[in-house]
Amino acid sequence: MAYKLDTSDKISVRNFFQHFFTPYQLINDRGSKIGLVTAYYEPLLKGARNRGGLYQTPIYQAPSDLLTINLGGIYPVLKNLPLRGRLVGNKILPYPDRSELEKSNILDGNEIFWLESPIDAFFLQIQGSGRIQLNNNTTVRVAYANQNGHPYKSIGQYLISKGELKLSKASLQGIKHWLLINPSRQAELLNINPSYVFFKEESIGDPNSGPKGAQGVPLTPLRSIAVDPQFIQLGTPVFLSTTYPSKNTPLQKLVIAQDTGGAIKGKIRADLFWGFGSKAGAKASKMKQRGMMWLLLPKSYIGEN
Repeated sequence: MAYKLDTSDKISVRNFFQHFFTPYQLINDRGSKIGLVTAYYEPLLKGARNRGGLYQTPIYQAPSDLLTINLGGIYPVLKNLPLRGRLVGNKILPYPDRSELEKSNILDGNEIFWLESPIDAFFLQIQGSGRIQLNNNTTVRVAYANQNGHPYKSIGQYLISKGELKLSKASLQGIKHWLLINPSRQAELLNINPSYVFFKEESIGDPNSGPKGAQGVPLTPLRSIAVDPQFIQLGTPVFLSTTYPSKNTPLQKLVIAQDTGGAIKGKIRADLFWGFGSKAGAKASKMKQRGMMWLLLPKSYIGEN
């Protein structure tokens, strides 16, 4: 079921969930009720449909030789773990990682837009979707289409582990600043993350409507979260208890699990969608908070299981 929260009548919403649902607090395998809450947003970038001038960095649509294999029908444990690769002869081999793709011409011909810098393209992949203001003053949306099958690795954690950045500075802005003052190490850092995301173009109907998440419905600022689908089914209402970015101010909200992400792994793990634009990005990039989560399960479901 696809939920879209209308919280204009908060009393009615609360009464509805109190009457028909039962909260079930998530506890990890170590017995802890505390997990990690981060955030993401939809950026606005400048770009062009054709290469030229400032626009020299491509973003790509999914290549035709990228295979996505879902073995969930045979092995239920693999339901949310599709395999990706490409056919070479009579063997399916892993698809190239970020470093290989950047050094080769494998993706030539799959360019859909051109951006101003590899840094913009990299962080667009991290967010999973965005809007591009074209040089003809029109704006389009690029949405997640597929991924090369390699696991996500955090370049922020890499910089922290190497003593290049303090934890407090490892935000999106902090990492971008490090890249600007260390241009010779840009490829080294970006290639730490072997994951590579491909996009598809989508029109923007309502500019106030968010991008579609993995559930296939538009995301709602501060009401949609990305989760690990191995532990939380998409569409599940969740009560999230955390704090605002870099503060101790409580942030407690009814949210819906509507998206997934390469970095979102674990039972008590949520990525809160903050919205569109630079203001949302400033908040989202600073959010790395402790939090607790309760699944809200229908009482009829609890009674049947």
